[in-house]
Amino acid sequence: MEYPDKSKPIVGAPAMRYGFAVAAVAAATGLAQLFLYFHLALAFNALALSAIAITFWYGGTKPGILAAVLSALVRSYVFDPGISTMSRVLYDLVFLVFALLMSGVTRARDELEVRVAERTAELTQANEKLSREIADRKRAEEQLRQSEAYLAEAQRLTHTGSWVWQVDGRDAVHLSEEWYRIYDHEPAQGAPAWEQRLQRVHPEDRTKWQGAIERAIAGESDYEIEFRILLPSGAVRHIHTVGHPVLNASGELVQFVGSSTDVTERKRSEEALRQAQADLARVSRVTTMGELTASLAHEVNQPITAAVTDANTCLRWLTPHHPNVEEAREAASRIVKDAVRASDIINRMRSLFKNESLHRELVDVNDVIREMIVLLRSEATRYSISMSTELSEGLPRIMGDPVQLQQVLMNLMINGIEAMKDVAGPRELAVKSQRRAEDEQLMVSVSDTGVGLPPQQDQIFDSFFTTKRDGTGMGLRISKSIVESHGGRLWAANHSPRGASFHLTLPSVTDGNE
Repeated sequence: MEYPDKSKPIVGAPAMRYGFAVAAVAAATGLAQLFLYFHLALAFNALALSAIAITFWYGGTKPGILAAVLSALVRSYVFDPGISTMSRVLYDLVFLVFALLMSGVTRARDELEVRVAERTAELTQANEKLSREIADRKRAEEQLRQSEAYLAEAQRLTHTGSWVWQVDGRDAVHLSEEWYRIYDHEPAQGAPAWEQRLQRVHPEDRTKWQGAIERAIAGESDYEIEFRILLPSGAVRHIHTVGHPVLNASGELVQFVGSSTDVTERKRSEEALRQAQADLARVSRVTTMGELTASLAHEVNQPITAAVTDANTCLRWLTPHHPNVEEAREAASRIVKDAVRASDIINRMRSLFKNESLHRELVDVNDVIREMIVLLRSEATRYSISMSTELSEGLPRIMGDPVQLQQVLMNLMINGIEAMKDVAGPRELAVKSQRRAEDEQLMVSVSDTGVGLPPQQDQIFDSFFTTKRDGTGMGLRISKSIVESHGGRLWAANHSPRGASFHLTLPSVTDGNE
């Protein structure tokens, strides 16, 4: 392989390099002549070899060969013109060998310079690449720091702490700063052990918490749970936790990653909202009952009047002239029944006026419907409205608050009565109970033949929406909230051929759950 002048000689242009060869030989000749002039014995050969070496090194291979040829000619025709042919050949051979040696040296230098240049270029590229990688890494680290700062701020604002824990040993791998704050642990003390984390869970919720985790581990599935934690200060916090399983390459469960959110404020708000709804519901009941005072007075007056009549009859049968004990006993029995009937009506009114906390118990929906039918019969009669029921027998009971369920039915039935007060034609209010086959829930329907739903049908359950002149717009909103708090659903639809139907579903309680 040839390496023709791969390096850049000190003397640049070709003419200058060849001129450098001539100048070097001329300088050697001049020096030799000068030394001879002063009778200094210095062989031309040494100077010529120096000129050849300098030319090869600084001018390149071809100018070096030219210098060797010129040196041989000058030596033969200037300094030793009379030597024998053999001597001339030997001298020329010396110049030739030296030229070859210098050619090899120059080539080795050129190759070395090429390799050095290539390596320098490679190192320069590597250095530039490394500089870019360092710059990219610094930017990535800065972005990561910013992301971590943003994440920490977002967790602080949402009161959400992130975590990762190993299934084997239950050791915590990662706990965010917000998690430490929520659970009142010191980050400087390191991640708390499993037992320490367990001790933070409220004693009444530990079984539920551990059960959810064990089921998630056994099923390698997500888990979501709300529980309470008890802090060393005695404060109680409500926590909503979501966990997700992490599997290794072999499909084995190794970790859970998730978040814990402090929902204490939300719980307090929900409790305050429930209390406000309960207060508003009581006001609504009182308002409704105030509107029904006249009808209820008439309803109570009926058993009282009947009792007075039966009492007079009993007294008449007990006259000393013609006493009839059997007839008197029957009249006294009727008095007891009328008194019980009046007492039941008053008790229903009292229960609707009570301001008691929610009390869940097993309730027979059909009994609630029958009670409201009795309570509202006089109101329906006043407007010539017929009331009918279609109650399925053998319905399972539900777990709920009987007073609240009474209020829902009373609101729906009164709405139906008021919708029919001014309409012409048949006025019928029908209440139906049944068990839905598709989901085994109980469904109660209240249908009327009144004016039907308003054009803004999608707004009838919104707060303060009403079509009545003196309405508050809260009756249906409260009814919907009560039904949903019992795990059910309330909706409305137009009734054929006229009127409206309100339907509510409630989850039943199976015999096994009773």
